[in-house]
Amino acid sequence: MPSARVAPPTPLDPRIAEAKRTLRKEMRARRERHADPSAGVRLAQAVASLAPFESGADAAGFHPMPPEIDVLPSLAWFAGRGHRIGLPVVVARGQPLIFRFWLPGVPLEQGVLGIPFPPAERPAIEPRILLVPLIAFDRRGNRLGYGGGYYDRTLAVLRAKGPVFAIGVGFSFQEVEEVPADPFDERLDAIATESGTERFK
Repeated sequence: MPSARVAPPTPLDPRIAEAKRTLRKEMRARRERHADPSAGVRLAQAVASLAPFESGADAAGFHPMPPEIDVLPSLAWFAGRGHRIGLPVVVARGQPLIFRFWLPGVPLEQGVLGIPFPPAERPAIEPRILLVPLIAFDRRGNRLGYGGGYYDRTLAVLRAKGPVFAIGVGFSFQEVEEVPADPFDERLDAIATESGTERFK
């Protein structure tokens, strides 16, 4: 089994770091202006169009915090087709996320920055399908996240154990011509927005 790569805590190239900061600020402002709270159902339809998924494979997403796109209908779609669902939990700064089993509608606890997460007694799962949040994406499968590196570290660990289908989820207006990327940045397998999907090779 290959060993997992752990993403370094800061970008290697200061020019890329600055480009990421600039784009992140621009795209946060864009999302504040244009986020559509009703887009979650259309996103779920787009995610469903990427099927078939591996039967019984665990899937995970995240609990959206406005103005993020609503992924809860997408998670409900997976749960309705027999996939166990997980939500992320931050273990420690600079460490990969873990995912705890969750069912839509089950109460959650409030975590760091008010982000809800399943309580500690819920069992951990290792998702093979992962809905990944983003600030921006491009048509090469590159994703700009929030800057903590959690999903890059997590994807590296999960992919070292076997195939993972990583779907970036966001609004269509979050697409840009090119996302600045470091060597350790994990690429997406597909993108899903309220307007449709695209798979990447």
